[in-house]
Amino acid sequence: MMINVSKPAQEQVRMYFEGKEIAPVRIFLNTAGCGGPSLAMALDEKKSTDAVFTFDDVEYVMDKDLLEKASPVEIDFAGTGFRLDSGLKPAGGCTGCSGGTCGS
Repeated sequence: MMINVSKPAQEQVRMYFEGKEIAPVRIFLNTAGCGGPSLAMALDEKKSTDAVFTFDDVEYVMDKDLLEKASPVEIDFAGTGFRLDSGLKPAGGCTGCSGGTCGS
């Protein structure tokens, strides 16, 4: 089980925390949106059920059960935003907000 944070992503997170107290960055499963469930990041507190990874003095936390399903997790920054890739597989079928059915 692992999380990897690219150097560009580490730099962006460090820039965000300039002049601020550093808080843990939570990686979580975001179930909202048209694209189906995906990983997202937010500031949070550590919990006893979390795996903790430290990059450039910033802690990245993720629920151990989710990490087991999603590992490996890769966090990168390109252009205008973060990209989180993982071993999570779609639950099958089509995802999205269209009113039609899959294949129509």
